[in-house]
Amino acid sequence: MQHLRLILSDRSIAIRALKIALLVGTVLMLINHGELIFAGTMDAQHWLKALLTYLVPFLVSAYSSCIARVENRGPAPEFD
Repeated sequence: MQHLRLILSDRSIAIRALKIALLVGTVLMLINHGELIFAGTMDAQHWLKALLTYLVPFLVSAYSSCIARVENRGPAPEFD
């Protein structure tokens, strides 16, 4: 829960995670779905999977940033 609060309260973590997700997610999407995209045969199920491909790098980046921040400066302040 503490890490979620840090992500929500620190905009720089979310922006960094979004940038990484866009880059890594695009590479992964092209590796996994590029053939279907370029052939024009993507259906709704494949588009959903392609969009979810961006979620994993976002979550990994945001979580690792939170862990690093907490380890470097101690626990995040408590919110009321």
